Amino acid sequence: MSQDVIADAMNQIMNSKRARKSSVNLKKHSKFLLNILAIGKLKGYIKEYQIRDGSLEVEFGEKLNACRAIKPRYIVKNRDIEKYVKRYLPARDMGILIISTNQGLVTHQTALDKKLGGSIIAYFY
Repeated sequence: MSQDVIADAMNQIMNSKRARKSSVNLKKHSKFLLNILAIGKLKGYIKEYQIRDGSLEVEFGEKLNACRAIKPRYIVKNRDIEKYVKRYLPARDMGILIISTNQGLVTHQTALDKKLGGSIIAYFY
């Protein structure tokens, strides 16, 4: 376990997915991670998440194939987002990049539409 709550959570979710489990309990969590999971839930990659007895229980959906934190956290301008979409996502319309902007966490498509730049945090596909 490292100091990065986001990377640890994404790794535990993927390890549980590879072990053919449908959910995972995360001991460490933060508001930032909850916001990332909210976007994943909105897009259908996470089925449900809730805090029980101090741990975060995450149930992932059938749509989830992979999720990872991006390290180092690249700072990107609006015109450079497409380069990172090609790098991290398997196909153009498959998956989402989560970008932290000055208007909060958004998907890469929302950042392109609003012409926002920011820091790339994670991806789901």
